[in-house]
Amino acid sequence: MKKQLDRIFKLREEKTSIKQELLAGVIGFFTVVYIIAVNSSILKEAGMSYEGVALATILVSALGCILMGFWANLPLILMPGMGINALFTYSLVQGAGLSFEQALAVVCVSGVLFMILAFTPLAQLLNEAIPLILKQAITVGLGLFLIFLGLEKGKVIIRGSHAILELGALNDKFVLATLLTLLVTMILIIRKIPGAFLISLLLGTGIGYLFGVNGSFTGAASLSFEPLKKVFMQMDFSGVTEVAFWSGVFSLTMVVVFETVGLTFGQTRQLGHEKRLGKVLQTSSVMVFLSGIFGTSPTVSALESGSMSASGAKTGLASVTAGLLFLSAFFLMPFLAVIPGSAVAPILIVIGMSMVQEVREMKFENEADIFASLLIIVFIPFTYSIADGIAAGFVAYPILNAFVKRKEKVSRILYVIAALFLLQFIIQWI
Repeated sequence: MKKQLDRIFKLREEKTSIKQELLAGVIGFFTVVYIIAVNSSILKEAGMSYEGVALATILVSALGCILMGFWANLPLILMPGMGINALFTYSLVQGAGLSFEQALAVVCVSGVLFMILAFTPLAQLLNEAIPLILKQAITVGLGLFLIFLGLEKGKVIIRGSHAILELGALNDKFVLATLLTLLVTMILIIRKIPGAFLISLLLGTGIGYLFGVNGSFTGAASLSFEPLKKVFMQMDFSGVTEVAFWSGVFSLTMVVVFETVGLTFGQTRQLGHEKRLGKVLQTSSVMVFLSGIFGTSPTVSALESGSMSASGAKTGLASVTAGLLFLSAFFLMPFLAVIPGSAVAPILIVIGMSMVQEVREMKFENEADIFASLLIIVFIPFTYSIADGIAAGFVAYPILNAFVKRKEKVSRILYVIAALFLLQFIIQWI
């Protein structure tokens, strides 16, 4: 067994051990297991089955981690992306008026387009064409959006008349439970406690019960796949003749590709295996397609993958370990509904805060870069549309840079992307 694992994952070559990789995989799993409850909570607002999405989340996360481990041999965790699940619910379904079945079809089509990019040199060309500052702006904008969603989910802010945000009642038990759990979550993150988000969910659930904010236990633990039928293979392609469908495909593909390319490039570089970026993107693209099949929003390489490398992981054995542990989460299914919204909201807020910190890495070389990136950062949360926010910045960037003297010219590919986004805007207005 040892020789086989060493041959598959090149353990000796990477100067690591089976014990080290397994331990890192366990830590990685407990760092990201919160996604089962949080992703289900967000997609439930798209009209999807909470239990069905939970099962889909477990399956795609398990399959994604195992595939990443064997194909790319890197310690990376694939799971439904925070921010992208918000785009699925609030932009595609609630914003564009698609049914969740049509939105799942959008995910599948986006996955196919991503695979075309990932299995050809186009992914590298696209990565080089998009300025780093725009990729960073998307991350910051998504972070602010998640903060807004968390504050709303925790009832700290509420939508009043004319969609104006108002401060929630601070004497409300739900709000108090949210704020106290938020404080606990931030302390756990500050102290760098392993599995901080999982601990936050557990403590937040306890705090919720103390304040009378209760979930509901759904019965004894079982391995019933019955709820999965409500989301598995539920794609509806009837909207392929509608503008809203293809507008959703374009927006989702752009977000998934930009976020995946930008994030995994940094992760592979940090691990010292930039040459494996191609296999990472190929794995990610296949899993985006399968996400639509299984019934959830697209998967991405998790930011929390760093918990495995920080624990000494150097190979895909850690990813495979995390994937197998995801399968054990089936036994947690009946307990997920016990978690109240006041325990989920703080995680959204803290993840959003961590994404906003990307602004520290942004290098504003000229006013054109500043204005274009700020349009993305501001438009995403304030228009309540990730797609419109990204479009605004990408359309503005080449136009504004035409009036700035700079050494490097704007890529022709970026002009094409900007034109497509502008066309999307025009079609929406008409």
